Amino acid sequence: MRVFKSIVLIGAVIGIATPAWAAPIYLTADHMVDPESGKVIDAPALIIEDGKVLSVGTQTTLTAPDGAEVIDLSGQTILPGFIDMHTHLTGSATKGRGWSGVGFSKERHLIWGVMNAKKTLDAGFTTVRNTGSEGYETVALRDAINEGEIAGPRMFVAGPPVGIVGGHCSDNNLLPPEYEATGVGVATGPWEMRAKVRQNIKYGVDLIKTCSTGGVFSKGTAVGAAQGTVEELTAIVDEAHMRGLKVASHAHGTIGIKNAIKAGVDTIEHASFLDAEAIRMAKRKGVYLSMDIYNTEFTLAEGERLGVRQEAIDKERSLSVIQRESFTQAVKAGAKVIFGSDAAVYPHGDNGKQFSRMVQFGMTSMQAIEAATSLAAEALGKDGEIGCLSVGCAADVVAVSGDPIADISALESINFVMKEGVVYKD
Repeated sequence: MRVFKSIVLIGAVIGIATPAWAAPIYLTADHMVDPESGKVIDAPALIIEDGKVLSVGTQTTLTAPDGAEVIDLSGQTILPGFIDMHTHLTGSATKGRGWSGVGFSKERHLIWGVMNAKKTLDAGFTTVRNTGSEGYETVALRDAINEGEIAGPRMFVAGPPVGIVGGHCSDNNLLPPEYEATGVGVATGPWEMRAKVRQNIKYGVDLIKTCSTGGVFSKGTAVGAAQGTVEELTAIVDEAHMRGLKVASHAHGTIGIKNAIKAGVDTIEHASFLDAEAIRMAKRKGVYLSMDIYNTEFTLAEGERLGVRQEAIDKERSLSVIQRESFTQAVKAGAKVIFGSDAAVYPHGDNGKQFSRMVQFGMTSMQAIEAATSLAAEALGKDGEIGCLSVGCAADVVAVSGDPIADISALESINFVMKEGVVYKD
């Protein structure tokens, strides 16, 4: 057996993919959390080749092949790389506006994106869904990561969100009327909404983002107020689904949540004001709920110092408790609740802090891990490909000290990160 760890790490530093001639990898650890089976396996062993898991067993049943590189993670527990279903990598929490920063160029946002991609990967998140950006800079970021030009998580990106005039995530409400500023994704009526979806697809997005309610950080929108008609939302969904893309809808308020579910969206983002009927609708339609229940702590603690407008702080305070109550009720009812952090509202790299809140407000540790692995992969339509450590899955592996089932906060400190067989953190 040969040890090539130094070669793998050099490749990671300069952001290149594992070369085609690389030896297979034999990876061992003390324990492995398998979210697909819901079990913890002792003394696991994996054989990894060409960026995928080739064989899975234990150290007594699976031996290293001839010439394999050995990665021994003694004292560690391994898990599949995590999936964050709601991020904004080109946004900065310290600039006061999250992903939409007036006064900063798209080029500046893209520089933040390069930095944030590495922070996110180092935190153990090997896949993210980037749910909205000012333009198509996230498409460029995704492509640079895929080409091995920079280090970062696998990205599924939405471009400019499609929504109404003056809406939360599509329009620019901060500039005064004389600027006549209109967001890239603004549309009125079903046919205009379809046109904006087509434009997004033309420029290479992986999913469509819309907003069916107001939001925290947009000027003049009420978080509980519905945005867009059911007809408009249905047009967005129909156009996207015809082209094979999923649709994520930002929705805090109850009516807007129900409108989005009626329209056929695939995921509800935030889902703050759920009632029993909304939860039943989501379960019946198979809609996933991405609920960010950590970031409110950062906004309320640091927002004023960082220049967040008082309107946004007040709105955050108004929904923080009820969103967590909604989370608890959704989990109790058996809804499909997935991991979504809304990173950019709080600092990138702190994504893992949400795990403990998910457990605090109703999940078991295994459920929280599943929400960020196998269930998130299912929501992406990538189950069996990512968020797993079974044969054929991408070799995305993270390792932590301690037992994350007994203490989920262990996932806030990641010691080892592998993505597609390449080690990025050791």
